[in-house]
Amino acid sequence: MRRATCIAALTVLATACGDNTLTQGEINDATARVERIAASAHLVRGALEVLGLMPVYTCGEPRRSFVSHAAEGLSARVSCATATVTVVDDVTDAVVLKFADGGCSVHGLRFTGQAVLEYRGGEDLMEMHADLRGMTVDGQPLQAKVGYGTCGDETRLFSEVEGDVPGRQGYTFHANNRVSMRDGVPLIGGTSLIFDGPGEVTGPEGTDRFTLTSLEYEVGNYLPKQGTALLETADGHSLKIAFQPVLWRVGKAEITVDDKEPVTVPVIR
Repeated sequence: MRRATCIAALTVLATACGDNTLTQGEINDATARVERIAASAHLVRGALEVLGLMPVYTCGEPRRSFVSHAAEGLSARVSCATATVTVVDDVTDAVVLKFADGGCSVHGLRFTGQAVLEYRGGEDLMEMHADLRGMTVDGQPLQAKVGYGTCGDETRLFSEVEGDVPGRQGYTFHANNRVSMRDGVPLIGGTSLIFDGPGEVTGPEGTDRFTLTSLEYEVGNYLPKQGTALLETADGHSLKIAFQPVLWRVGKAEITVDDKEPVTVPVIR
């Protein structure tokens, strides 16, 4: 997948001086690292949005009845996908979701292949686990496990995704994210996804390790609206990226490298 660069590198003003000011080379390097994280998170977002195609289980409803109605509703809403129900065992039913040969476009992402979503339990406690290894998002194969648990004290979502960084040859990633329900922010089938958790990007320079904190994506956007990413680079530097909204799909990212003065980079989400 190739996308237009959405993070614009800044040019250091000729009047800037002092050892605490980032050089243009440092800004370019930081921007490239941020873009690789963004491209990786794009696949994580795609994996989670597969869950958004299915309605969330309502506690107290018989599992088998819910799964059947959910599959019927999905086939009606997404005409280029088919959903069939299979019985796994006494406490588990599965929905096999197959996309048309040409793929399906949902929320700006193109899905191909198939996903298997297993629903285990019901009424008092339900867990859903989705195996997405038979799918691609925007042409990139998914090595992903996602899911949620509900009917307890909270609804918790999770994702574990790995693969090639889209559009960045020679780079791979692994992300293990937690997606928490927040008041006023619907996550499954809603308008926002909020990521927390660790990950890493590996390439010719080594492995960069990152931690996402309250990184909020609005459905259909490529870059986050707000939140932070803390990156420990393979060559021993610390990189902090704080995303903030400005107008509609326009935002900014404040990038801090080690203890140097931060720079602000415009972004188009």
